[in-house]
Amino acid sequence: MDKKALFNEDVQNYDRWRPRYCPELFSAVFGYSGSGAGSRVLEVGIGTGQATEPFLAAGCSVTAVEYGGRLADYCRQKFKAYPRFQVVNLPFEMFEAEDNSFDLIYSATAFHWIPEKDGYSKAFSLLKRGGTLALFWNRPFVGRDDDPLHQSIQALYEKYRPGGKPPKEDEVDRYCSLSVLKRYGFAAPAFRQFHQIRRFRAGDYVCLLNTYSDHRAMPDNVRTRFEWEIRAAIEEAGGVLKVYDTIDLYLAQKP
Repeated sequence: MDKKALFNEDVQNYDRWRPRYCPELFSAVFGYSGSGAGSRVLEVGIGTGQATEPFLAAGCSVTAVEYGGRLADYCRQKFKAYPRFQVVNLPFEMFEAEDNSFDLIYSATAFHWIPEKDGYSKAFSLLKRGGTLALFWNRPFVGRDDDPLHQSIQALYEKYRPGGKPPKEDEVDRYCSLSVLKRYGFAAPAFRQFHQIRRFRAGDYVCLLNTYSDHRAMPDNVRTRFEWEIRAAIEEAGGVLKVYDTIDLYLAQKP
């Protein structure tokens, strides 16, 4: 199965456990773009709508493009109180709209699933002159040198998924870069970074893991053993695991 289709399997679990984004991020997007009541906005990869409501609450007219059929149906119900919301069940590459028709295009931890040339070129065409592209990604970390539980968790990842490159908390340009934005014609690129902490009990952290495509793609017997050891490590360390989120925000305008 296509990895990006795995998000479509357990919609309610995804909505409950995937992180929301901090208010400061949305303030930065609104401040840069000038979007607000009446703005025509396109969201690429809505998922279960973790990043959607701030734009609807601001009075924007939001069209969401979502690859997963169950996710699209879920969001239709979730945001049915907003008459200026619609969701289209298509890959972004197949979405059709007039060029120069959106004031803002944004994507929350989803744009990396789209081939680079297809995604950036299409976004550029769809934006109005002076319109904004806002791309942001949440990067969760459970590995810190000063935290024994985090070191135990990292050892389990290495045991069950050997050879994987451990993520770096201070890493930038993992999913996007200012140079990529410039390459596709965007101007005035800007980068902002935000941080937040989430706390999980053992069972809740396993629920979170099951929202990630690489975890769901593990063989069932391997995933079961991995989850059991994860639970045991968290319980032995006091029952709570901290997840440190780093959120990267890239902004640019169509000149």
